[in-house]
Amino acid sequence: MLYMKGGGSLNPPTHETVDKGMHYLYQDGKAVFKVAVIGMAEVSAEIMDRNGLTGKDVDWLVPHQANLRIIDACAERMGLDKAKVMVNIERYGNTTAATIPMCLSEWWQSGKLRKGQTIVLASFGAGFTWGSILIKWDADNVGKN
Repeated sequence: MLYMKGGGSLNPPTHETVDKGMHYLYQDGKAVFKVAVIGMAEVSAEIMDRNGLTGKDVDWLVPHQANLRIIDACAERMGLDKAKVMVNIERYGNTTAATIPMCLSEWWQSGKLRKGQTIVLASFGAGFTWGSILIKWDADNVGKN
């Protein structure tokens, strides 16, 4: 579903492999999308179930910002209102590993993220891995000493 024909010891870079375009990433977008939605949404819903929570108990979902459709599907599976989902993909695109910390920083600096809020962080990434974590925000609001 996601691979590169060239590289490694099997097809090391040569003029021939480069001329054949073997060092470009190939992706079956629909298949990758499906795995991402299932992985990220299910692991986020599972963490809520394990902790006896519903969408009403979660203040924020902070998803990896790869694709808005994946984000929407994850929120829907969790039973979350879209207003509870941190999204900044429209401003920055997919910033890979920085997407979740960037959202947290933006929301905290704007005063939307408050001490004691329940937050689910969810991601899907390299190697077809996914995960989520449930946290209680413990930083004071911006401007407080």
